[in-house]
Amino acid sequence: MTPRLVIAIDGPSAAGKGTLARRLAAHFGLPHLDTGLLYRAVGAKSARTGQPPAEIAQRLSSADLSDPELRTDAVGQAGSRVAAIPEVRANLLEFQRNFAQQGSGAVLDGRDIGTVICPEAPVKLFVTASPQARADRRVQELRAGGGDIIKPRVLAEMAERDRRDSERAAAPLLAAPDAFLLDTSDMDADAAFAAALAFIARKGFRSSGP
Repeated sequence: MTPRLVIAIDGPSAAGKGTLARRLAAHFGLPHLDTGLLYRAVGAKSARTGQPPAEIAQRLSSADLSDPELRTDAVGQAGSRVAAIPEVRANLLEFQRNFAQQGSGAVLDGRDIGTVICPEAPVKLFVTASPQARADRRVQELRAGGGDIIKPRVLAEMAERDRRDSERAAAPLLAAPDAFLLDTSDMDADAAFAAALAFIARKGFRSSGP
């Protein structure tokens, strides 16, 4: 019997965890959940409707994650704020764990996957990078979208979000003790993918695909 492969990927914004998660999911033929979208969806809907974030989190569905506006920087900040609310995190816990339990496994990326959502996942990665490298990537991404972006402001906003995510009482951002630390500061996406695959192979999981 093929063991279930659950890959838990954590790390700060713009470190490359989302890109890596999508590539690993495609490589192993697994479903992927960007858990940050859950908090972004809650934050955006709360701002739009005035409803309490915890109530929105109770009723969140997969359909709520399809709005392209969830990828904007402003919604990302709103998502980080509601993510600090313990009731929101508690109400989204079952959604995430149910996703991880399907089929032959899943890939989830976020900030508390290896520590809270899937502490028993056989593969845990903590993807990080220097603040400068992360800011450079975020600036390029935002400028590609047509924005007039100032790097010092991006750095300041990133530092504030890191502080909020790391210091919150509920499920703070940190690496699981058994997570593989992947610093992508001087890596491109291909190098990060290769390093992750090598670690996953050492854990006994290999893809039959290319």
